[in-house]
Amino acid sequence: MALQMRTECEHCHAGLAPDGEAYICVHECTFCPDCASAMQEVCPNCGGELARRPRPKPQPARGPGQAAA
Repeated sequence: MALQMRTECEHCHAGLAPDGEAYICVHECTFCPDCASAMQEVCPNCGGELARRPRPKPQPARGPGQAAA
């Protein structure tokens, strides 16, 4: 099962890029780095630890006429 990669901080509503820094709990509550730090890396919804969200693997650039792998 893949992460939802939410695009907005649940606390301040700041935009979050899919490949940018964000913090999540085990339920995928998602927060920007500033809010996660202010909450001492504890999810206000479940009380669980906030950990850095993994970033997707960079995709190699494709030239014209090349199919996706």
